[in-house]
Amino acid sequence: MTTPIRTRFAPSPTGNVHIGNIRAAIYNWLFARHEGGEFLLRIEDTDLERSTPQAVRTVLDSMDWLGLDHDGEVLYQSTQREKHLEIAERLLSTGHAYKQDKGGTGKGECVVFRMPGKDITYHDEVKGDLTKKAEDLKDFVIVRSDGSPVFHLGNVVDDITMGVTHVIRGDDHVENTFKHIAMYEAIGAPVPKFAHLPMIVNAQGKPYSKRDGDAYVGEFREKGFLPSALFNSLALLGWSPGDDREVMTRDELVAAFTLDRVRSAPSQLDMTKLLWMNGQHLKALSPEDCAAGCREAMQRQGLWNDAIDPAYFRAVIDCMGERIRLFTDLGDNAAFFFTEDYPYDEKSVRKRLLKEGALDILREELALLEALPDFTAAASDAALHAFAEKTGRGMGDLVHPLRVAVSGTGVGPGLFEMLEVMGRDRVLSRIRRTLSRFA
Repeated sequence: MTTPIRTRFAPSPTGNVHIGNIRAAIYNWLFARHEGGEFLLRIEDTDLERSTPQAVRTVLDSMDWLGLDHDGEVLYQSTQREKHLEIAERLLSTGHAYKQDKGGTGKGECVVFRMPGKDITYHDEVKGDLTKKAEDLKDFVIVRSDGSPVFHLGNVVDDITMGVTHVIRGDDHVENTFKHIAMYEAIGAPVPKFAHLPMIVNAQGKPYSKRDGDAYVGEFREKGFLPSALFNSLALLGWSPGDDREVMTRDELVAAFTLDRVRSAPSQLDMTKLLWMNGQHLKALSPEDCAAGCREAMQRQGLWNDAIDPAYFRAVIDCMGERIRLFTDLGDNAAFFFTEDYPYDEKSVRKRLLKEGALDILREELALLEALPDFTAAASDAALHAFAEKTGRGMGDLVHPLRVAVSGTGVGPGLFEMLEVMGRDRVLSRIRRTLSRFA
């Protein structure tokens, strides 16, 4: 009978979940689901000062948000201490470990694992065959002088307890794996397969950190990223389906994921690409879900007003179109749709409104828009083009002052579509107010 595939995610809760760690969780989850196996969760909470209930909750919330459901009960490493020490005693009794007063401090004896004195080779599912010479494999502490188990002991014993068949983790653990294989063999347990994932790096090729921008799952969530988009993007950081697909559903990722397509070279996090990906996933949402996400973001930003008409709100979202790549973009870049107290961008005012003749043009545009029989995008577009042709002015001379007048900024969605969404009364009122302020 074939042993079922079992992978695990074993975070140490510290208050934040780094995208490198959650990428490892995603790969473990995808591999287990692809193989019809189990994805297990172990919380390595032996650092009691940092592993607070809130820190553990942060890990669990991040996994829930990303849809990383685990099989079976969570194993908390702090509950396994007796088992760890029991194995250490067994290793002492079989001669695979010995006691030593490290450094001659007199504070007590450590338990030191005795390396076997031979070369160790293993096949890494990502990096291929790896070997370390016997002379480079030094004995190491597995229980401290205060009686607390070291990471290496807890990690190996817990993986044996959980029946883990594939250890998929960051390649900062490659050197540890030689030690762990020796421990599996000394304990007499089956050695799992190992796959070490490439590092996520910044533009300079250094490990991606908070200094480079958003680095934790919670930050992406607060910025308005969709869990499906972050999941999709992180899955592609070091792996590809073997074709030109980039925007993929969770089911498509599960169906395509294999370890042999994981690259061994580091992968650079590209925020521009990530924003594009989020925009693609936003487009796949229903209009109702998109509106709900934008509304919740505006509520968090303190920009929401219950008096906003739902139909108008949906029209604004449609008008913004692909300019909304994050739920927060509506509040960040289109708040002028929802308030008459919008700020004027100083640079745009100087460049567009205070340019010689610009306010005179705006007065003429006010009269044109007042006289339109139908206040539609097509009608305002035709009126301004006719005005430009009649006066010999360029469209830029007409469009830019009008945009700044009604929105306070020089950038945004299509002007004529924007005017139609705002409606005649709002547009005319804003032009008059602008003329009064800057004339």
